[in-house]
Amino acid sequence: MEKTKLTPIRFPTDLLNELDKYVAEGNRSKFVIEATRKELHRAKQRKAVQEVAGVFNQKDYPELNTAEDTANWVRNLREESEAIRRELFE
Repeated sequence: MEKTKLTPIRFPTDLLNELDKYVAEGNRSKFVIEATRKELHRAKQRKAVQEVAGVFNQKDYPELNTAEDTANWVRNLREESEAIRRELFE
């Protein structure tokens, strides 16, 4: 069982009333914990994206300038992979 710690959290009354309206009795903690886990995951992803912002320099990847260029690049990559697969396994 996961170790837990009791912590007081202040909720706006209207939010707590709405929570109780939609979450079955006895499931409030589980609901809040899962919601917190989801939001923390999103916050971590957002931070990771912000930390790598600017790493990609578009001028270094002209094959990705437009949607059409990107589609062509993906198509070529798939064709190359398929050719290698055929060479190895046929």
